[in-house]
Amino acid sequence: MFEFSHSLGDVVKRARLEQGLTQINLAGRIAIDSRTILNIENYNGNPKMEVLFPLIRTLKIDPWPIFYPELDGQNASFRQMQLLLKECSEEEIEALLPICKAALSVLRSKNVIEIK
Repeated sequence: MFEFSHSLGDVVKRARLEQGLTQINLAGRIAIDSRTILNIENYNGNPKMEVLFPLIRTLKIDPWPIFYPELDGQNASFRQMQLLLKECSEEEIEALLPICKAALSVLRSKNVIEIK
């Protein structure tokens, strides 16, 4: 079993059920055998990129909980920041980058009080 198998299986099953899809429906959408979905959700197998990519895209899954399950649910502020950034255009992100770097520099300096 691969280290990401449990997080992948859990995330796929949760997203599929939230969208009201059966394993057969989902498999049909991405043109794979429904047993592949069953295997993923039961923590078996090592899906190839040809399966993983359309699966994540079709279910609109955030890949962070799959590859970094230890971060899932730990920091609501971090997740909120991610969601805000996902809604930004490339131009907005480019404009925000120097602002974020400057803010972090100030926050990390020794003369700044802790912000809560």
